[in-house]
Order: sequence, then C-alpha cells, then structure tokens
Amino acid sequence: MNRVIIQHPIQIVRYYRRSGYNLGMIREGSFRHKRQRQIMQNILHERYQEGSSPIHRLDPRVKVIVALCLITGISLTPPPHWIAYPMLWVLIGFIVELSGLNVWRVARQAGIALPFALAAVTLLFTTPGEPLIEFGGLTISEAGMLRFLGVLAKSWLAVQVALILAMTTPFTDLLWALGRLRVPATLIAIFSFMYRYLFTLTDEAGRLMRAREARSAAIPGQRAGGSIIWRARVAGGMIGNLFLRSYERSERVYAAMLARGYSGQMRTLDPPPLTRQAVGQGIIPVLVLILIQILASLP
Repeated sequence: MNRVIIQHPIQIVRYYRRSGYNLGMIREGSFRHKRQRQIMQNILHERYQEGSSPIHRLDPRVKVIVALCLITGISLTPPPHWIAYPMLWVLIGFIVELSGLNVWRVARQAGIALPFALAAVTLLFTTPGEPLIEFGGLTISEAGMLRFLGVLAKSWLAVQVALILAMTTPFTDLLWALGRLRVPATLIAIFSFMYRYLFTLTDEAGRLMRAREARSAAIPGQRAGGSIIWRARVAGGMIGNLFLRSYERSERVYAAMLARGYSGQMRTLDPPPLTRQAVGQGIIPVLVLILIQILASLP
C-alpha cells in the first residue's frame, strides 16, 4: 500500500475524491453550510433600519423611556380587559407606520416570543375556576384559559414595542441613552462588548464548524459520525475550544484597551440637550396608553 503524504488542505480534498468519499457536506459552498451560515446571520443580524422618520429622529432617551412605559402598561393590563389589547395594537401600529416600517412584518417578527410564552401553559390547569375542557384527568378552567391567552397577547405586543425601538435606534445610541439615564456603567460596558464581539465569536464558531465538516467525510452508503456519546464528546471539545479562543482574545483586547488609555469607563461626547419638543412627542403615546387603560376599565 502506497503511503500518502498530505501537506495542504487541497490535497486532502483531492485524496478523498480519488478514494470515493462524499465531500458534498464539506464543500465551502454546500447547501448545508450556506443554510447554517444564513440561520446564524438571521439570528445575530442587527435590527436597525435606517430612515428619516420622526421616530428615527426622536431623542434616544425619550424612546427608551416611552418603550419602557408602553411595555409596563401592556404587562399590567388586567386579563378581563380584552378590549384594551386591540386598542394597544392600534397604538403600536400607528407608531410603526409613523416610523416608516411595515406593520405586518413587525407583527410577524414579534411572534418569536410566543414559544417562550408557552412556559405559562400551566396556568390552564392550575388556575381555579369553572371547568372548560376535561381530558386525561386534567381540567382546563375558563379563568386559566383567559389568563393564558392574556400572557400570549401581552408578550406579542411587548415584543413589538421592543422591535420598534431596535429598528429605529442604532445600538450605540441605545447604549448612550442608557448611560444618560443613569444605568450602571459596568452593565453598559458589558452590553457594549457583548454587541461588538458577538459577531467575532460567531466567526470563530463558524471556523470550528467548517473544520469539523472538513474532517467528517462520509463513505457512500454509510452514515457519517459515531454514536451520540461520540458526538457529545466532539461538541464538548468544540465548546471548550471556543471558550479558550474567546478568553485569549478577550485578554488581547483588554491589553490593547489599556494601552490606549482605558480606565474602566466608556468615554462619550457631551450629549445634545433634551428639547421640550422631544419630551412632548414622548408624552403623547404615554397619555394615549393611560387613556386606553381608563377606557378598558369602564363597565
């Protein structure tokens, strides 16, 4: 048997092709690789969309405060006040249109919160009330159903408010606004570094995945990989490798920051003055929110 000496990755590919291995899963342009990269980009893609609407031009501090007020008001809406939910959606839709965004797109993207809201499914069985459905020894009460649907509606509306804030405000402006609103500087620094280097860690993870695919050539007619225990061991090694790479890079970044005069505080320019016009524009949706809650509470 001849001895094969491989000195370059291209030689690896040519060797496996001559040997009859299926390299479709390790090619750089393979569908699986493109699909994984597309999913990762969709998850980590910045939501901000450039525009010149009044919401885009509004002071970031005002937008953060208004968003918190709207989310708090939505969360505190009592379950019996069902008329409040369509009214709140109309208010959110008006803000979306004023921002130059697509109402249905924002509503569709807010559906990402619904699977997490399913954690409240136990309310169906634990809330006392008149039985509505009985099956398998379990009873769904009417009050539990109303509370569960209320949680779904609140989560969906609150995520829409957060999406409007993210789509109309750059992330750096959000950090600046949080700093001016007296949020702890350490917390803001953590958010800032997380945002800046999340994409770097994504690239590191992508390189590890490509290296794994390049070393996982499959013989035609046979399944690639080993048992579940073997796969878990490989995944654990990749996670550990990613952690070590991240730790080493963080040390290099911190040393570079110290060399450039970093003293533990993120320095920013002086903020522009908060005008009365911006405050007035921010008060309007809050007043509408209060009016909706009052109307919904009327008998």
